[in-house]
Order: sequence, then structure tokens, then C-alpha cells
Amino acid sequence: MDIFEKIKGNRGPLGQHANQAHGYFTFPKLEGPISNKMMFRGKEVLTWSINNYLGLANHPEVRKVDAEAAQEWGMAYPMGARMMSGHTKHHEELEKDLADFMLQEDAYLLNFGYQGFMSVIDALVDRNDVIVYDSECHACILDGVRMHMGKRYVFAHNDIDNCRKQLERATKLAAETGGGILLITEGVFGMSGDQGKLKEIVELRDNEGFDFRLLVDDAHGFGTLGEHGRGAAEEQGVHDKIDIFLCTFAKSMASIGAFVASNDDVIDYLRYNMRSQIFAKSLPMPLVIGAKKRLELLKDTSHKDKLWEIASGLQNGLKAAGFNLGNSNSCVTPVMMSGGVEEATALTFDLRENYSIFCSIVCYPVVPKGMILLRLIPTASHTQEDIDYTIEVFSKIKKNLEAGDYKREEIVNAKVD
Repeated sequence: MDIFEKIKGNRGPLGQHANQAHGYFTFPKLEGPISNKMMFRGKEVLTWSINNYLGLANHPEVRKVDAEAAQEWGMAYPMGARMMSGHTKHHEELEKDLADFMLQEDAYLLNFGYQGFMSVIDALVDRNDVIVYDSECHACILDGVRMHMGKRYVFAHNDIDNCRKQLERATKLAAETGGGILLITEGVFGMSGDQGKLKEIVELRDNEGFDFRLLVDDAHGFGTLGEHGRGAAEEQGVHDKIDIFLCTFAKSMASIGAFVASNDDVIDYLRYNMRSQIFAKSLPMPLVIGAKKRLELLKDTSHKDKLWEIASGLQNGLKAAGFNLGNSNSCVTPVMMSGGVEEATALTFDLRENYSIFCSIVCYPVVPKGMILLRLIPTASHTQEDIDYTIEVFSKIKKNLEAGDYKREEIVNAKVD
């Protein structure tokens, strides 16, 4: 069979709705300067779907440095992969700054978090090693785990008893293969907003004798949690117990790229064995120079304080209004309601067209059937006025949903021009 024949009538679980959803519910175009309000289909909307946590995307100092670096270096320099011809002192300086901030011996820049995480896993483990990971880890982790040619065990989300059980299985198998154990979890789970139970996982090693290395993806925790913004491990008091950190620039740093931080031996090994970096062009100079400025601003915790002023106000206000935010203990704000896909579609259309609020909507199969999840991402760019308006509107749509208004045929079948 021609492999193209298989895709003609099958666009996958998300793509199957492309004809109706593309450009509105999927691949929407948010335009204008990145801020609390942006343009969607020609009108201004209050935007709760941008991971610009600290409000750095359009910070004047950031924009100035970005522009000057682009003018001086262009986007091509340096040409080539780091190992061959794409290495500069600026890359080294940024890595040193990141390592120092994360209290690690060394760090290594990655072109992208997704690509980098897959490659870190691929480089760290071989077929004799065993991976243990949380069931709700990000897709980049799941894809990295799938590449692993050895055994893997998954534990129920943040379930320490089940984690212990999987570690027992992994320990038994590793004794047979002569391999080691890599445990992978997240600092903050980006959909539900709850922090990974890093403290409890560390206690499994310290107090119960399990032998494993701990790799933490802290994309959403870096810059937002902990006294200094180092992330979920600092927040939980176990920063010095984490073996490897991987953080992205795509959230608090409002840019492109990522880094992995650990001890000298690990980073030196990854530097020479990560295929995604060995065989890919180096991070362009304007992104490196821009990241240095962003890191400098990230260290100023006033941005984090402003973020949490907004996040706490939003979350406390929603809870007081009777909304279910699950177990979130981060800035990620999931608002959970009951309803099906058609109701979720109509509700979102109502939010965007009649109330000018743009947030991400998630329904089955990402969440269980019968659940609608509206995910809000507060930032330091939002205001108290934004919070008050959003809570007022969400209270209205909740009443509409409970009254069955979003099942009405004229709403469900509304056309998107």
C-alpha cells in the first residue's frame, strides 16, 4: 500500500476535526504585541493562553537587546553545530550564568526543550538501564521514553505508593541487566498545574534505599517558583537533591531554546553524546545574547512577585466563585467544568465572540469524557481589572453551561467565518 493512502481519510484524533476547527479552535492567530490583550480575528481579546509568565516578551530592555543583537550578528551566526563550527564565548558565558543560577557545576544549551529532552534521555540510558516516569509527563518525555530500547515503568500521576512499586520492579530488573535506573518527573505539570512530588521522590532514595538518578523537567517552574525563581525543587526544599535539571526558555524567559544543568561529568558527557545538538545548527547569537538579558531580569524577583500577585488573585477569586481548580499549586490555572465536546466548543465560541476572552480549551481525549478544562496562564502583564472581568464572565458561562444553553442547536451549529 502507498503510505500516503493511509492518511487520506485519517487525520488522527485531533486532525479529524480540522475542517471545522482550523484557524479558530486549532491554529488560531493571536496577533500584535505579546501582552495581556492581543488581537484575534480583528478584535482585541483578553488573553490567558500565553506562557509569558514574567512579562518579559515585550520588556523594553529585552526588546532593545534583541534588536541590537540581531543588528550586530544577524540570525545566521554562528554557522554550524557547536562541536564543529558553531561554538562561541557567548554560548559559554550563558551556560556558566545558567549553571551558577541553578547552583550546578555546569550547563549545556539546547536548541529546543522538546528536542533536547528527547536527546538527553536517549544519551543517558542504554538498553540495560530502566526508566521510571510519571504518567502525566509532557509529550517530549513520553517520546524520549519511547526511544529507549530498554525497559520502562510508568507510575500513576504523583502517586508515591505506585512510584515505590515501580521502583521495586525496576530495581529487580536492573540487578539482572546490570543497568541503572533513571526516574523522570516534572517540576510543574503544565496541564493540571500541580507540582511533581519531588520531596517525596527524593525521600524514597534517601530514606528507603532506592538507587536511582532523578531527572526533572521544570519548564513551568523555572522562573516562577522558589525564593530565587530556581523552580519547584527550590520551592520544595530539595534543590540540592536533584541530579539533572532541564528547563526551557519558552516560558519565563519568553524566547527559544533550553538548557540542561548538572555536574561536570554529566554535562561533559551530554555535550559529546547528544545527537540532537551534535548534528544540529548552534543556537543563533541573537537568541543567546537575548537569553543573557532575560536571565538577568529573571533574577530580579519583583517580576515573579508581580506574577504571583496576579496568579493568587485569579485563583483565589475563581475558587471563591465556586470553580474547581483541581490540585494546582503553581501559576497554571485549570478551570474544570462538566460537559461534552459540543458544549466545550459552544462555550469557547461564546467566550471569544461575546466576551472577548481567549484561553485554551481542552476536552476528551486529553481529559476524561464529560470534562471541559479551560486552562488560564496568568502573567505579570495582567491586571486586577483583567481578573475581575474574567471571574465575572466565567460565572456567567458556568450558569449557561449548567442551564444547558450550550446544547442549543443554534449555538452548537454557529458558523465561524
